[in-house]
Amino acid sequence: MGASIPDGYFKYKSKYHPLPLTEWEQMAILSAAAGNTGWHNLIMRGERYAPALSNYACSAGGRTFPSAAGFHTSELFFTDDNGVYFFETRDAPELASRSENGTFDAEELIKAHRTRVRKISEGRLKIPPETPYVEAHNTWVVNHPGTTLIIPVADLAQHVLAGICYYTQNGVCFFDDIHGEEIEGLEKFSGLVDTENPLPLSFLELWSFSEATAELSIACYAGMLMLQAMGLGGWMFNGVDPFSILGASGKPEVSGLGFRYDTDDRWALPNPTGLPGVFEGYTPPHYRDMRHAVDALTERKFGKGGPFNSDTPGYYKDTGAVRSSAVPHNEEFRDCVALQAQHIYDRFGKFPGTVPSIFVMPYLQAHHLDLEFYDHFYKKGAYLKTHEMHMERWHPEI
Repeated sequence: MGASIPDGYFKYKSKYHPLPLTEWEQMAILSAAAGNTGWHNLIMRGERYAPALSNYACSAGGRTFPSAAGFHTSELFFTDDNGVYFFETRDAPELASRSENGTFDAEELIKAHRTRVRKISEGRLKIPPETPYVEAHNTWVVNHPGTTLIIPVADLAQHVLAGICYYTQNGVCFFDDIHGEEIEGLEKFSGLVDTENPLPLSFLELWSFSEATAELSIACYAGMLMLQAMGLGGWMFNGVDPFSILGASGKPEVSGLGFRYDTDDRWALPNPTGLPGVFEGYTPPHYRDMRHAVDALTERKFGKGGPFNSDTPGYYKDTGAVRSSAVPHNEEFRDCVALQAQHIYDRFGKFPGTVPSIFVMPYLQAHHLDLEFYDHFYKKGAYLKTHEMHMERWHPEI
């Protein structure tokens, strides 16, 4: 509603004004995309270190999309006509009570998720509807008045760090195949990892990149399913410049989400590292060095509210016994992880070395459909019954 296609076969101007989503509509989509689903069930057994519990997970709370080994390193940002917002569910505890039949009350759950929204700036995200900021085929529709644009963001630095922890737990270490060198000092950890058969660093980072992309994509897809169920329009896509989205376009007037970023002659592209005080990547300058980041990740896992803290609630009959049965990351373990991570940071000037510290792609947009456009250009069946009934069901006053 309110859109215009200025030329071509689909030339059309909606006669309606843009209709923003209501708060309830927004929260239903956000809750579907990245809502809390109670407590994460953890991974129950790893043969190499049995009978100890797997200690991979970083979050005690579950969400509507899966995450590799329960790392959960992403969060959602979104924007509408009124502002830019942060939807923080990564480390949320159980937000609503689960019934004995395993379900939640939808209204209670959505109201609880509303408390996880934080406004971080006034007005719509500053991304001009033109190239190179928005792909040419999306300039007519993306981030326009009335739309809600959802932006999942992954802390890829933390994801790679959690990956090194995962591999260390399984006796694996890495060598720097980009520079053609071993990581100096790893030999002293030969009792912990197989220093004779390290894996290439590029594999670790590409694998982590793929895992994080799956996390973001499935979040968008879950939100997309809710759009169809509710009768809203929208789609998941990647046609917006990620650096402009994060705020690393190099143009002050294209501030995006306002993430800080660095440039370096060794890199072809800028490297966003985080939004201070809101979403900070597990890398300098947000941490003084990579050992500090490792300690922070260890605290996220084993500290207050973490998945391996005996005081964190859960669904087990003896939750404290379950959560305390994972082996903590001791000094030797953290030293081994930090040594490899610091090598990457020192040699590449950033962490990770070959992929961004912060990553976005794809996005999800939600908006109200002008069904007359489809009636004009398409045969019957172009939209669902939910789309046909949306205004009557959700906006009877209009």
